[in-house]
Amino acid sequence: MRPPVLRRRSLQVPAHRAAFTRLVRVATTVDGQAPFNDQALIDAQTGARQLVFVVEPQESPSATEHLVGAAIIDDNELEFVINPEWRGSGYGRIAATELLASASPGLKAWSHGDHPAAKALARRFGFTAMRTLLQLRMPLASVPGTAPVFETFRPGTDEEEWVALNARVFASHPEQGSITVSDLRQREAEPWFDAGDFLVARDPDGRMVGYNWLKIEEELGEIYVIGVDAPGQGLGRSLMLAGLEQMRTRGCTTAALYVEADNVPAVNLYRSLGFTDHTIDVQYELGAS
Repeated sequence: MRPPVLRRRSLQVPAHRAAFTRLVRVATTVDGQAPFNDQALIDAQTGARQLVFVVEPQESPSATEHLVGAAIIDDNELEFVINPEWRGSGYGRIAATELLASASPGLKAWSHGDHPAAKALARRFGFTAMRTLLQLRMPLASVPGTAPVFETFRPGTDEEEWVALNARVFASHPEQGSITVSDLRQREAEPWFDAGDFLVARDPDGRMVGYNWLKIEEELGEIYVIGVDAPGQGLGRSLMLAGLEQMRTRGCTTAALYVEADNVPAVNLYRSLGFTDHTIDVQYELGAS
């Protein structure tokens, strides 16, 4: 077998974007889980992280490029997928060897869905599992017909205040707490964004104190991110109920969310509302060689 070729690509090039979109669609269909998270996709789009294609070697430079896999990578984080049709060929191992050739200890890599092949590659290259992210789901048929009513996000007005609140709420979270106004506006430009699905709680003085941002795509509604400035007072549950009702009103049949497995209060809240386990994501960290 001839080794695969790694080539840097750009999502600004229509042909590259189309090939990448096809790869993500196939992997998501087979695995039941998207291979890249939203932040990785935004970083690839803006060039903050490199997009690398794993390509089948061709006899002629003019031959059609066959996309075997793709990676989004920088010095700190890696997300990587091989087309299901090419798995078991050894291309994943060879490509990972080249991608990690100059990697430093501390590089993090996500395995979305805790895929067995990713687990095997992690062992081979000296990665250790560091975080577990649960995806929980629940049917919406049983959601009560009444729920608290909240204001909604105001694009062009609320960005700075929301980013500041989000940074306080997730001060110890390695990804969520570092979201910038630019990151937020990138998400506002996504086809799924709807300000009416971004619920905001304010105190009597009009200060933003909580939010429940929903991502609704067809029949699946996701609690994209939820946060409150002062937990333990019931606001989180109220925002959850309002979000679930909004999903039901918008025609969703299933609600989903992601939560750190060790965030016991949040996991207990979601389970008390009817959420159950669906999939698991694992983040690995590269150890010292």
